[in-house]
Amino acid sequence: MTQVNTFSPDDISVSMTENAVAYARKQLASDTNAKGIVLGVKKSGCSGFKYDLQLLRTIEGNEKTFQVADDVLLYVTAEALPYVNGTEIDYATQGLNSTMVFNNPNAKDECGCGESFNI
Repeated sequence: MTQVNTFSPDDISVSMTENAVAYARKQLASDTNAKGIVLGVKKSGCSGFKYDLQLLRTIEGNEKTFQVADDVLLYVTAEALPYVNGTEIDYATQGLNSTMVFNNPNAKDECGCGESFNI
């Protein structure tokens, strides 16, 4: 049985840490056509869903917009909102590797590599 999440617009939140915002600024500066960062989810990975974080060049109109800094907009696709509501996006460095980290309270399981999750 599939559980359906319902929420009012006031209950929706997605945030980014200062490290994630700083990384997003660098990425946005590299592409003058980018309007912001867009977060979506795709069916993929070993746990069921994969985060899809990209530069947004064309606004489709179904995205929810979050002003995560004065100069950085985060867009979340309508399809992704139930899966990522409450998520905090971080940018972490471990050794020689740097990656975006998704602290998602909705994720019940994550794969070992941290790239996919299950609700």
